[in-house]
Amino acid sequence: MKKSVALLPLFGQFIRDSETGKRLKKNGEKITQGSIDNYRYTLNNLQKFSLDSGFELRICDASKLNRRELLSEKNYWKKFYKNFTEYLYKNGCFDNYVGTNIKLIRAFFNYLKYDRDLPTGDFQRLFYVRKEDVGILVLSPEQLKFLIHDPDFDRGLPPALRRAKDVFVFGCTTGLRFSDIFRLTNKNFAQENGDWYLRIKSKKTKTYSFVKLPQYAVDIYKLYRPKSSITALFKPISLFIFNRNLKQMGEKAGFTNPIEMTRERLGKTKRMNKNPNNKQLRFCDKMSSHMMRRTAITTLLILGMPEHLVRKISGHSHASNSFNRYVHYAQAYIDKEIDKVHKKLEVY
Repeated sequence: MKKSVALLPLFGQFIRDSETGKRLKKNGEKITQGSIDNYRYTLNNLQKFSLDSGFELRICDASKLNRRELLSEKNYWKKFYKNFTEYLYKNGCFDNYVGTNIKLIRAFFNYLKYDRDLPTGDFQRLFYVRKEDVGILVLSPEQLKFLIHDPDFDRGLPPALRRAKDVFVFGCTTGLRFSDIFRLTNKNFAQENGDWYLRIKSKKTKTYSFVKLPQYAVDIYKLYRPKSSITALFKPISLFIFNRNLKQMGEKAGFTNPIEMTRERLGKTKRMNKNPNNKQLRFCDKMSSHMMRRTAITTLLILGMPEHLVRKISGHSHASNSFNRYVHYAQAYIDKEIDKVHKKLEVY
């Protein structure tokens, strides 16, 4: 007879062990806070799914099951996967989000097997992790230069939007993540032979960067430079407010050209051409902290920096799939510019 225990309390323990350091990464490092937050989102989704659908979530000891019971257990997890993913899709989720939830559930199963020594039967291998290729949206070099060099636009911004613009420009230049930018202090800046350099260890990837800064980035640093060596360069702000300010700043900058984005559900493309107000989606509506790092990487590639040097600055490994997406985007931009030249040559 099958013996089972409730799944949700075990998932809660999985989160607590990740928080306290009892569960570690494969390299022995602590689980990051961002990952723990994602575990909580998945747990919340499982709780809502179980409550709304009446689906009993439990774990069974598969070590003593006979053949018929193993088949029954396999069918149970197949049904769970089908019902849970359908539940997420019906609530408006797309492939990447659904896939992330499944990926974290698989990590939970591995925790039960390797950390808790619970023979769960490896049914998580039945779970397919869907992915979608979301288009990369970045500033063009011309848009970035406008934000950097137009004094009238800068003076016309209210203080909150001016700070958002300065942080955004700094991020679009250095390629730092949102979390890393707001950890910067005077200790991260060094002057050598009249040139200024930024040195930082990424909180996410643990990679070191030592990057020479252009004068406009140095000017931003000096404008916000605190007196204390331990005070953050930029005053902390929530990600929600920062992204909201970026959208407002982008609208004032005239980045209002209509755009069309696509997402995928079960591999099928869905057009996303409306903003929350059910109006035509504009470029400024999609401006966010993610655009900083994407813009920095693509700008370096577009303007001719060798790929291996861009990888060194951005902290991407040689085999990074995410970096290859930036290369493809930059190539598309280059192809477009080449087409302009070819059209001129075709006219005699």
